[in-house]
Amino acid sequence: MNQIFDFFFAQYSEYQTSDIALEIIAVIFGFLSVWYSKQNKILVFPTGMISTLIFVYLLFKWELLGDMMINAYYFAMSVYGWYVWTRKVDATHVTPISRVTNKEKKLSIGIFIATLAFVFIVYKTFDKWNGWVAYVDTITTAIFFVGMWLMARRKIENWIFWIVGDIISVPLYFYKGFTFTSFQYLGFTVIAIFGYLAWKKHLNNDLATA
Repeated sequence: MNQIFDFFFAQYSEYQTSDIALEIIAVIFGFLSVWYSKQNKILVFPTGMISTLIFVYLLFKWELLGDMMINAYYFAMSVYGWYVWTRKVDATHVTPISRVTNKEKKLSIGIFIATLAFVFIVYKTFDKWNGWVAYVDTITTAIFFVGMWLMARRKIENWIFWIVGDIISVPLYFYKGFTFTSFQYLGFTVIAIFGYLAWKKHLNNDLATA
């Protein structure tokens, strides 16, 4: 039993208790945020902002620049998404769930490519481009940047990007030594699958009654 515990949590023996507590709190609010997103509720944004702020602090402290940038971007896009989700498109309706347009597809590709270039430059500048983890970090950052932008715009395709990015992040964060965060992404993967199905059902119902 001790061997199993050590396998998952031995790395935390070197961490400050306050940092461990903060990571757990951030994970809890992260779960709440994804759950509210699945439910199509506006609380996705305030809960997500709490989680991302904590992770920005921790990841900066742990010198994980790519992950820190992801969370800083999440925070900024949460502010934008909060506005979009509550913006009235007419006298009684707010921005609905919808599919991406051709213009948004092109913008998504642009965000993906621009993120790859930006993260590469940051890693090279701070001399962090030193192994396969940097490559994976760069790709997952680009995936999550697109996913968050699409979620902020209430596009159903956001879930596809979350699912792919979450699956990659489970072993990645475990390798980095952040077991709680790895478990978080495992949970995120499951919720994201159900989130896609829930949003798809909601979208189909809207189209049927239109």
